[in-house]
Amino acid sequence: MSLLETYTNLVLEKIENSSFFYKDKVSRAIKYLEKKENILLLTTSNRYEGAPEKPKSTQLAYHIREKLADKNVKIIEVPALNILPCTGNVSLMEGNRCGVKDALVKDKKKNPSGLIRCWQSLNEKDELYKVANAILEADAIVFFVSVRWGQTNHIYQKLIERLDWIENRHTTLGEKSIIAGKDAGIVAIGQNWNGANVVKTEKQVFEFFGFNVPDALSFNWQYTDNSMDEKKSSYDNAINVFQKVFGFLLKKDKT
Repeated sequence: MSLLETYTNLVLEKIENSSFFYKDKVSRAIKYLEKKENILLLTTSNRYEGAPEKPKSTQLAYHIREKLADKNVKIIEVPALNILPCTGNVSLMEGNRCGVKDALVKDKKKNPSGLIRCWQSLNEKDELYKVANAILEADAIVFFVSVRWGQTNHIYQKLIERLDWIENRHTTLGEKSIIAGKDAGIVAIGQNWNGANVVKTEKQVFEFFGFNVPDALSFNWQYTDNSMDEKKSSYDNAINVFQKVFGFLLKKDKT
Protein backbone atom coordinates (compact mmCIF):
# COMPACT_ATOMS: atom_id res chain seq x y z
CA MET A 1 0.00 0.00 0.00
CA SER A 2 1.39 3.41 -0.98
CA LEU A 3 1.86 6.26 1.47
CA LEU A 4 -0.93 8.15 -0.28
CA GLU A 5 -3.32 5.22 0.09
CA THR A 6 -2.38 4.82 3.74
CA TYR A 7 -2.96 8.51 4.41
CA THR A 8 -6.29 8.44 2.55
CA ASN A 9 -7.46 5.47 4.60
CA LEU A 10 -6.49 7.20 7.83
CA VAL A 11 -8.41 10.31 6.82
CA LEU A 12 -11.48 8.25 5.88
CA GLU A 13 -11.28 6.36 9.18
CA LYS A 14 -11.08 9.62 11.10
CA ILE A 15 -14.13 10.95 9.25
CA GLU A 16 -16.08 7.77 9.99
CA ASN A 17 -15.23 7.99 13.69
CA SER A 18 -16.11 11.68 13.71
CA SER A 19 -19.37 10.94 11.92
CA PHE A 20 -20.42 8.46 14.60
CA PHE A 21 -19.42 10.90 17.34
CA TYR A 22 -21.37 13.88 16.00
CA LYS A 23 -24.42 11.92 14.87
CA ASP A 24 -24.54 10.68 18.45
CA LYS A 25 -24.37 14.30 19.66
CA VAL A 26 -27.30 15.23 17.44
CA SER A 27 -29.22 12.12 18.48
CA ARG A 28 -28.69 12.96 22.15
CA ALA A 29 -29.98 16.48 21.61
CA ILE A 30 -33.02 15.21 19.72
CA LYS A 31 -33.75 12.58 22.36
CA TYR A 32 -33.60 15.24 25.06
CA LEU A 33 -35.81 17.64 23.11
CA GLU A 34 -38.38 14.92 22.48
CA LYS A 35 -39.32 15.28 26.15
CA LYS A 36 -40.21 18.93 25.63
CA GLU A 37 -43.36 20.39 24.11
CA ASN A 38 -42.30 23.87 23.00
CA ILE A 39 -38.85 24.11 21.47
CA LEU A 40 -37.10 27.20 20.15
CA LEU A 41 -34.11 27.05 17.79
CA LEU A 42 -32.37 30.40 17.33
CA THR A 43 -29.97 30.62 14.40
CA THR A 44 -27.46 33.48 14.30
CA SER A 45 -25.03 32.88 11.43
CA ASN A 46 -25.46 34.94 8.28
CA ARG A 47 -24.70 35.20 4.59
CA TYR A 48 -24.70 38.13 2.20
CA GLU A 49 -28.06 39.40 1.00
CA GLY A 50 -29.31 37.23 -1.85
CA ALA A 51 -26.95 34.34 -1.12
CA PRO A 52 -28.20 31.05 -2.60
CA GLU A 53 -27.70 29.13 0.65
CA LYS A 54 -28.25 29.17 4.38
CA PRO A 55 -25.26 28.81 6.74
CA LYS A 56 -24.29 25.30 7.87
CA SER A 57 -25.39 25.91 11.44
CA THR A 58 -28.77 27.18 10.25
CA GLN A 59 -29.27 24.15 8.03
CA LEU A 60 -28.39 21.91 10.96
CA ALA A 61 -31.16 23.58 12.97
CA TYR A 62 -33.67 22.81 10.21
CA HIS A 63 -32.38 19.23 10.04
CA ILE A 64 -33.02 18.82 13.77
CA ARG A 65 -36.49 20.30 13.42
CA GLU A 66 -37.32 17.68 10.79
CA LYS A 67 -36.44 14.99 13.34
CA LEU A 68 -38.87 16.55 15.82
CA ALA A 69 -41.84 16.66 13.49
CA ASP A 70 -44.37 15.78 16.20
CA LYS A 71 -43.23 18.62 18.47
CA ASN A 72 -43.93 22.33 18.46
CA VAL A 73 -40.58 23.55 17.14
CA LYS A 74 -40.07 27.18 16.20
CA ILE A 75 -37.03 28.44 14.30
CA ILE A 76 -36.13 32.11 14.30
CA GLU A 77 -33.38 33.23 11.97
CA VAL A 78 -32.07 36.11 14.05
CA PRO A 79 -30.06 37.79 11.23
CA ALA A 80 -33.36 38.54 9.49
CA LEU A 81 -34.55 40.66 12.43
CA ASN A 82 -33.76 44.29 13.15
CA ILE A 83 -32.21 43.90 16.60
CA LEU A 84 -30.51 47.09 17.68
CA PRO A 85 -27.28 47.11 19.73
CA CYS A 86 -27.28 47.00 23.52
CA THR A 87 -27.04 50.49 25.01
CA GLY A 88 -25.02 49.46 28.06
CA ASN A 89 -27.46 50.38 30.81
CA VAL A 90 -25.75 47.95 33.17
CA SER A 91 -22.88 50.38 33.73
CA LEU A 92 -24.24 53.91 33.76
CA MET A 93 -22.81 56.52 36.12
CA GLU A 94 -26.15 56.39 37.98
CA GLY A 95 -25.73 52.63 38.38
CA ASN A 96 -27.16 49.49 36.82
CA ARG A 97 -30.44 50.41 35.11
CA CYS A 98 -30.86 47.32 32.94
CA GLY A 99 -34.26 45.67 33.22
CA VAL A 100 -35.73 48.15 35.69
CA LYS A 101 -39.49 48.72 35.76
CA ASP A 102 -39.16 52.04 33.94
CA ALA A 103 -37.87 50.08 30.91
CA LEU A 104 -41.14 48.16 30.54
CA VAL A 105 -42.36 47.77 26.94
CA LYS A 106 -45.95 49.00 27.20
CA ASP A 107 -47.13 47.83 23.78
CA LYS A 108 -49.22 44.76 24.66
CA LYS A 109 -48.85 43.35 21.16
CA LYS A 110 -45.07 43.33 21.56
CA ASN A 111 -45.12 42.44 25.24
CA PRO A 112 -48.22 40.31 25.96
CA SER A 113 -46.66 38.79 29.07
CA GLY A 114 -45.72 42.16 30.52
CA LEU A 115 -42.24 40.80 31.28
CA ILE A 116 -40.10 42.54 28.66
CA ARG A 117 -38.17 45.40 30.25
CA CYS A 118 -35.43 46.64 27.96
CA TRP A 119 -34.61 50.27 27.19
CA GLN A 120 -33.60 49.63 23.59
CA SER A 121 -36.86 47.75 23.01
CA LEU A 122 -38.70 51.06 23.51
CA ASN A 123 -37.39 51.98 20.06
CA GLU A 124 -40.27 51.20 17.69
CA LYS A 125 -37.88 49.84 15.05
CA ASP A 126 -36.37 47.23 17.36
CA GLU A 127 -37.48 43.59 16.96
CA LEU A 128 -35.93 41.91 19.99
CA TYR A 129 -39.45 41.32 21.32
CA LYS A 130 -39.91 38.57 18.71
CA VAL A 131 -37.07 36.57 20.25
CA ALA A 132 -37.93 37.49 23.84
CA ASN A 133 -41.54 36.32 23.52
CA ALA A 134 -40.44 33.09 21.88
CA ILE A 135 -37.99 32.42 24.74
CA LEU A 136 -40.71 33.06 27.32
CA GLU A 137 -43.03 30.61 25.54
CA ALA A 138 -40.43 27.85 25.08
CA ASP A 139 -39.48 24.95 27.34
CA ALA A 140 -36.07 24.57 25.68
CA ILE A 141 -33.95 26.99 23.66
CA VAL A 142 -30.96 26.07 21.49
CA PHE A 143 -28.75 28.75 19.97
CA PHE A 144 -26.95 27.87 16.72
CA VAL A 145 -23.81 29.92 16.12
CA SER A 146 -20.88 30.16 13.78
CA VAL A 147 -17.43 30.56 15.31
CA ARG A 148 -15.52 33.47 13.81
CA TRP A 149 -12.02 34.40 14.97
CA GLY A 150 -12.41 32.10 17.94
CA GLN A 151 -15.61 33.73 19.17
CA THR A 152 -19.34 33.60 18.58
CA ASN A 153 -20.43 35.61 15.56
CA HIS A 154 -21.43 39.24 16.10
CA ILE A 155 -25.15 38.60 15.65
CA TYR A 156 -25.24 36.11 18.51
CA GLN A 157 -23.15 38.43 20.67
CA LYS A 158 -25.51 41.33 20.02
CA LEU A 159 -28.48 39.11 20.83
CA ILE A 160 -27.11 37.77 24.11
CA GLU A 161 -26.14 41.30 25.20
CA ARG A 162 -29.67 42.52 24.42
CA LEU A 163 -31.12 39.72 26.55
CA ASP A 164 -29.12 40.87 29.57
CA TRP A 165 -32.26 42.27 31.24
CA ILE A 166 -33.41 38.67 31.78
CA GLU A 167 -30.33 37.90 33.87
CA ASN A 168 -30.22 41.31 35.54
CA ARG A 169 -33.72 41.05 36.96
CA HIS A 170 -32.87 38.20 39.30
CA THR A 171 -29.14 38.74 39.91
CA THR A 172 -28.98 42.53 40.38
CA LEU A 173 -32.57 43.62 40.97
CA GLY A 174 -33.34 40.69 43.26
CA GLU A 175 -36.54 39.71 41.49
CA LYS A 176 -37.83 36.25 40.62
CA SER A 177 -36.24 34.65 37.55
CA ILE A 178 -38.56 34.74 34.55
CA ILE A 179 -36.83 31.79 32.85
CA ALA A 180 -36.54 29.38 35.77
CA GLY A 181 -36.96 25.78 34.63
CA LYS A 182 -36.18 26.48 30.97
CA ASP A 183 -33.36 24.57 29.27
CA ALA A 184 -30.74 26.21 27.06
CA GLY A 185 -27.93 24.93 24.87
CA ILE A 186 -25.57 26.04 22.13
CA VAL A 187 -24.39 24.39 18.93
CA ALA A 188 -21.23 25.99 17.52
CA ILE A 189 -19.97 25.34 14.00
CA GLY A 190 -16.52 26.54 12.96
CA GLN A 191 -13.47 25.78 10.85
CA ASN A 192 -10.30 25.42 12.90
CA TRP A 193 -10.10 27.33 16.18
CA ASN A 194 -11.54 27.58 19.69
CA GLY A 195 -15.00 26.11 19.19
CA ALA A 196 -14.89 23.99 22.34
CA ASN A 197 -14.01 27.03 24.44
CA VAL A 198 -16.84 29.01 22.84
CA VAL A 199 -19.32 26.36 23.92
CA LYS A 200 -17.84 26.19 27.42
CA THR A 201 -18.07 29.96 27.85
CA GLU A 202 -21.63 30.29 26.57
CA LYS A 203 -22.85 27.43 28.75
CA GLN A 204 -21.55 29.42 31.70
CA VAL A 205 -23.36 32.50 30.38
CA PHE A 206 -26.63 30.52 30.25
CA GLU A 207 -26.10 29.43 33.85
CA PHE A 208 -25.63 33.08 34.85
CA PHE A 209 -28.91 33.86 33.10
CA GLY A 210 -30.66 31.21 35.18
CA PHE A 211 -31.29 28.56 32.53
CA ASN A 212 -30.91 24.85 33.11
CA VAL A 213 -27.92 23.87 30.94
CA PRO A 214 -28.01 20.13 30.16
CA ASP A 215 -24.92 18.79 28.37
CA ALA A 216 -27.12 17.07 25.79
CA LEU A 217 -28.08 20.39 24.19
CA SER A 218 -24.58 21.74 23.55
CA PHE A 219 -21.72 20.71 21.31
CA ASN A 220 -19.12 22.06 18.92
CA TRP A 221 -17.99 20.94 15.47
CA GLN A 222 -15.05 22.28 13.53
CA TYR A 223 -13.30 20.87 10.49
CA THR A 224 -9.85 20.64 12.07
CA ASP A 225 -8.10 21.34 15.37
CA ASN A 226 -5.14 22.82 13.49
CA SER A 227 -5.63 26.55 13.97
CA MET A 228 -2.89 27.25 11.38
CA ASP A 229 -4.70 25.39 8.60
CA GLU A 230 -6.04 28.15 6.37
CA LYS A 231 -5.69 26.30 3.06
CA LYS A 232 -8.42 26.90 0.51
CA SER A 233 -8.68 23.15 0.01
CA SER A 234 -9.50 22.75 3.71
CA TYR A 235 -12.38 25.22 3.49
CA ASP A 236 -13.63 23.50 0.34
CA ASN A 237 -13.38 20.05 1.92
CA ALA A 238 -15.09 21.18 5.13
CA ILE A 239 -18.43 21.22 3.29
CA ASN A 240 -18.13 17.57 2.27
CA VAL A 241 -16.94 16.50 5.71
CA PHE A 242 -19.77 18.40 7.42
CA GLN A 243 -22.33 16.62 5.24
CA LYS A 244 -20.82 13.22 5.92
CA VAL A 245 -20.42 13.83 9.63
CA PHE A 246 -23.99 14.98 10.19
CA GLY A 247 -25.63 12.73 7.64
CA PHE A 248 -27.55 15.18 5.48
CA LEU A 249 -26.89 17.17 2.32
CA LEU A 250 -26.59 20.93 2.52
CA LYS A 251 -29.06 22.73 0.28
CA LYS A 252 -27.77 25.19 -2.28
CA ASP A 253 -30.85 27.36 -2.19
CA LYS A 254 -32.65 29.17 0.60
CA THR A 255 -35.72 26.93 0.72
